Amino acid sequence: MSNRPIFEDIKKLNAIGQEYWSARELYTILEYIKWDKFLNVISKAQQACKNSGQEPDDHFPQVEKLIDLPKGAKRDIGDIQLSRYACYLIVQNADPSKEVVALGQIYFAVQTRKQEVLDASFKKLQSEEEKRLFLRREMVEHNKQLADAAKNAGVIKPWEYAVFQNHGYQNPL
Repeated sequence: MSNRPIFEDIKKLNAIGQEYWSARELYTILEYIKWDKFLNVISKAQQACKNSGQEPDDHFPQVEKLIDLPKGAKRDIGDIQLSRYACYLIVQNADPSKEVVALGQIYFAVQTRKQEVLDASFKKLQSEEEKRLFLRREMVEHNKQLADAAKNAGVIKPWEYAVFQNHGYQNPL
């Protein structure tokens, strides 16, 4: 695993480019053994979401997750695509005796705050030119991160980097 937090490693993008985390993956990372126990944590997080004035369905949408059964059959065990805010609420309601939960609390608190500051900075910009330059700087940073990821993945030749970069822009779903 890389030096990045484990929560960053399981982050995904949906069809319109929004980040999300699979509840099935998160429950494993947070060292829960039984899905039902983790659903209790999710339920508390959904209640906290509702109490904060947010719509839980916006942060905890249910999706299909098919598993293979014998003889080629499949069964839907369900999953939830968690927003960053949903993950933050989950780790706040998870078992605090687990070290990974403490790491998650720190990670999601810091990342959520970074996004809030970034959003506030963007809203303060007056002209379209300022907004365009702001977004351009953000894109430069994302491209640097993509180049670092390519290097860490062993991409060496220019044509390999082009393929890697192209996949970085494509939707993983």
